[in-house]
Amino acid sequence: MTYILIIISIVVLSYLLYIANQNTKDIKINKISIPASNSTNNPTISILHLSDLHLENISITPNELANKINNQTFDIIALTGDFLDRKRTIPKLVPYLEVLQKSNPKYGIYAVLGNHDYVLKGNNLIQLKQTLSNYDCHVLQNESRTIKANGQTVNIIGIDDYSTNRSNLALSYQKVKSGLNLVLTHDPNVVLEMSDYHFDYLLAGHFHGGQICYPKAYHLVKMGTLARKNIIKGLHMHNNNPFYISEGLGQTGVNIRVGSRPEITFHDISLEKKNA
Repeated sequence: MTYILIIISIVVLSYLLYIANQNTKDIKINKISIPASNSTNNPTISILHLSDLHLENISITPNELANKINNQTFDIIALTGDFLDRKRTIPKLVPYLEVLQKSNPKYGIYAVLGNHDYVLKGNNLIQLKQTLSNYDCHVLQNESRTIKANGQTVNIIGIDDYSTNRSNLALSYQKVKSGLNLVLTHDPNVVLEMSDYHFDYLLAGHFHGGQICYPKAYHLVKMGTLARKNIIKGLHMHNNNPFYISEGLGQTGVNIRVGSRPEITFHDISLEKKNA
């Protein structure tokens, strides 16, 4: 009888793990719209947001990514960190970057690094950043770029990873001009430190939507105040300003998901400048 119970348990566990692995292939396409607060027809800017590729554990191929974004239109690509954490994985990043480069977003590709990227040290980290740059991706480490989009000034502000104590808000905002502030960062907990630093929209990742939720992602409590409040995915507000947390494309640890799904997100943002 004990032997039969063991066999049944193994079969059930194997099935659950199979389903959890299949969940990593069930990519959600989310579309978020942030309209103007007034009734006027403000111009908008569209953003393709990808986060947490974790290329050691990713179930979407470059060709599948291309198929999912090819029929969409967007002005900017925003990549919010955790590409990989092993030197040997850097070549695997190239075909994904080729897909993004070929999409030729009107105002460019912008990226920040995450805590897993900083597992790489010295020349290996330089190689990762150079690989991103080789495919027209602007890597922002506590710095900003200013563009003109539909006649409006847009500051793209890249705040370095908060979870590894690399964020420097003063430096990130040093060259910011009067205009709309779009912030890219990896760990969204940084929003809690930004009372003196205005943003109109902020994009982040880091939490994977819990990746494994049972029924809540209790294992994330060590990952900061937002996680302890179960603010781990989707659209939220802080000081009346919106920020979005992606569930990411890849997985960390093991290639499974329970109660979460990989995500590709398209954002359509009003270019209305709010009061700081």
